[in-house]
Amino acid sequence: MGYPLSMTADVTLGVEEEFLLLDRQTGIPVPRVGQVREAADQQPGLEREEVDSELLQAQIEIATPICSDLDEVSSHLTRYRQTVAGAARAADCRLASTGGAPVSGQVSVPVTGERRYHEIHADVARLVDEQLICGMHIHVAVPDREAGAAALGRLRPWLPVLVALGANSPFWEGRDTGFASWRTVVFGRWPVSGPPPFFSGASHYEERVAALLATGVVADRHQLYWHARLSDDYPTLEVRAPDVQVDVGSAVTIAGIARGLVVTALREGRRGARALDPPASVLEAAGWHAARRGLTADLVEPRTATPAPAADVVWALVERITPALKELGDLDRVTAGVQRLVNEGTGAERQRAALVKGGTEELLGLIAPEPC
Repeated sequence: MGYPLSMTADVTLGVEEEFLLLDRQTGIPVPRVGQVREAADQQPGLEREEVDSELLQAQIEIATPICSDLDEVSSHLTRYRQTVAGAARAADCRLASTGGAPVSGQVSVPVTGERRYHEIHADVARLVDEQLICGMHIHVAVPDREAGAAALGRLRPWLPVLVALGANSPFWEGRDTGFASWRTVVFGRWPVSGPPPFFSGASHYEERVAALLATGVVADRHQLYWHARLSDDYPTLEVRAPDVQVDVGSAVTIAGIARGLVVTALREGRRGARALDPPASVLEAAGWHAARRGLTADLVEPRTATPAPAADVVWALVERITPALKELGDLDRVTAGVQRLVNEGTGAERQRAALVKGGTEELLGLIAPEPC
């Protein structure tokens, strides 16, 4: 079970990024996903299946193909962002890389045309109306669901650190929320969200999923909004903790960390190493605190369940996955990216600095730059 050391170079990954479509002057979300997708279809070098709609008509999603290394991830994300930003400009709006809408209009953004989305809105209308949030999902290949479920159980204590590193949604409805990742709070309102339970293997995973579905509260498996889960569409473990990142470099750094975590967890499972299994209440508190502070204060150290300086916890995570990063050829790139986040701040800190420097115009210039 799990990848032997010599196979780490074959551990593929893919990244999905969600974006908001904002009015070019006011920053208010606008329901123009149809027009943006039509404009994107005319862009050279962009395949139709690479751009998709999301729950609300002011959201759009891009997804990379299967990538073997971080250079590929960076190349695809750069190309997508530039191309779809151009399509958004053609539709008279801006593509915004922020985890939450900084301002909102007086009228709710309509859901997209899929029947499933309309059914969800009919059931929990206000909750859907407030889903103007965007995440980054990293899919890491696993050899099978047995290994993937066991790896999921082993990496879960470190997911709050990814929440902190990936925090990029400090503003909501025109105000500072006091949180680094308000998206995490909004997503936490769904019945199944936050850190996943501990899973020993595939059968344990399916037992827990079946029990949730049997309640009738969760409509389907796609509503398992844990910070990480097994994909039902691909042979991957899907890490969903971070907000969408303000720039490609930060996204690539977090993708590299996620792959390193998965590979490390798979190796530990293969060796039969003892798994760290903190109580769910501790993980929930750690995740909430990570969303609140990002990297600006203490984080909960996963191994001790006590507070420690955020930078120390982040570097403990890097140290934990260093053997995997070395084998993957990612160590220098991930280390440099982490150093940048620690020194220069997360997207949330950069958004706040932009607003102080130049108001809404400067903020939009950061999260939704106009294409050249």
